Amino acid sequence: MAVNRHPSLDPSAVVPKLGSRKIAGNIRKKQHRPLAPETTHDVAVSPAKTHASQNGAAAFAPGVFLAKFGAGKSSQEYQGDESVFSQGDAADAVFYIQSGKVKLTAVSERGKEAVVAILLEGSFFGEGCLAGQPLRMATATAMQRATVIRVEKRVMVGILHKEPEFAEPFLAYVLSRNIRMEADLVDHLFNSSEKRLARLLLLLANFGQESKPIPLIAKMSQETLAEMIGTTRSRVSFFMNRFRDLGFLDYDGGGMHVHSSLVSVVLHD
Repeated sequence: MAVNRHPSLDPSAVVPKLGSRKIAGNIRKKQHRPLAPETTHDVAVSPAKTHASQNGAAAFAPGVFLAKFGAGKSSQEYQGDESVFSQGDAADAVFYIQSGKVKLTAVSERGKEAVVAILLEGSFFGEGCLAGQPLRMATATAMQRATVIRVEKRVMVGILHKEPEFAEPFLAYVLSRNIRMEADLVDHLFNSSEKRLARLLLLLANFGQESKPIPLIAKMSQETLAEMIGTTRSRVSFFMNRFRDLGFLDYDGGGMHVHSSLVSVVLHD
């Protein structure tokens, strides 16, 4: 996916940074294989890394840092639609996405499912256990082939206590996630479904981030988009066609191209 940026508009002032939400998927699990402490990994720009660079701090590369620690840490590769953990499981570890995408979903007691978040490469999830959360409140499912690092709770707590060069940017990352979640709530309470969809497409296209656009939308169904903004698939289809007719979106064999002019839908009263 390519994003054409408007030269005179600062998109970060209009669209909050990409952060987090939730979902439910297949309940297949694998044993994580131990990750050698001397192994290092190439890590793409994450939301946390972007936050650090915007504030003039050293780039936050969690994958490289976590590779220094062996005990209590493991790595696992998941296929698309494979569950990392399920809602109601014991919350005993923090996870880091080394590659791929992970979807978080939550299911109500009446069986209604909601998409809480689409998490990108370089994102943490499951950190609620650090605040005393005993059980998972959502299901984490790989949306495509993904490599995920699992860090046991006790190990993560030790790292945060002993390694300030990791703890400080990690805290900044978690706070940025909270800010995004507040923005999502305001968006759902006060904006129309058309504005919510436009904002979501801009966020999924990495609009306003320092890192390069990420091709997410090409492999995301209209049903999933509808779940994320709280509307019906037919409404999403209607708005997507409208956006295309107005020149905000283009389709080709490789997927969807989002243009910065889509931000006009978010700004329009």
